[in-house]
Amino acid sequence: MTIKTFTFSPFQENTYLVFDETHEAVLIDAGCFNENEQNQLKNYIQENNLNLKRLLNTHLHLDHQFGNRFVTETYGIKPEAAKEDEFLIDRMPNQARMFGLPFSGEAQALGAHIIDNQEFSVGNMKFKALHVPGHSPGSMAFYFENEGVLFAGDVLFNGSIGRTDLEQGDYATLIRAIQNRLLPLPDSTVVYSGHGPTTTIGNEKVNNPYL
Repeated sequence: MTIKTFTFSPFQENTYLVFDETHEAVLIDAGCFNENEQNQLKNYIQENNLNLKRLLNTHLHLDHQFGNRFVTETYGIKPEAAKEDEFLIDRMPNQARMFGLPFSGEAQALGAHIIDNQEFSVGNMKFKALHVPGHSPGSMAFYFENEGVLFAGDVLFNGSIGRTDLEQGDYATLIRAIQNRLLPLPDSTVVYSGHGPTTTIGNEKVNNPYL
């Protein structure tokens, strides 16, 4: 399995393109904000002869869905995310303007809802969604058990956790979700976060001051 990380937008959001030897790929959190970033993603997909099969969102805060409409219009696949976060789609253009960011048009509607423990298959890769609310009500992490990899969105960071002061965020819910859903995973599990560097479950058990 190959993981290509792009860091996009003024929010320095991590967008992950994950694929294997079949060249089938899944895109997690399309954060490409401008034409240059869109071209970075498009060129990489083209140069590596990838067949983009799914567009998944860990959650729908604006920096994680900036590129959804571009991906839908370019590749004909719609984003998938938890129903609990769907209210954030309509808020995205106004939120962008609040941050002083130019944004034209409408945010991309979802094509399907992701549910807890939903299983996915892309190429030879198999993974499942884990509902980890608190940063947003519908936050999902995607766990690739065979590869020992977790895409955590903004739930868990290297030495930190996601903020809970945004709409429908809740600190106690986030801590409980991390402890119940993520920390039981093997210590060797590599965590790819929505911002910043990777970490491991074992490292966060020992060194994360919030846990």
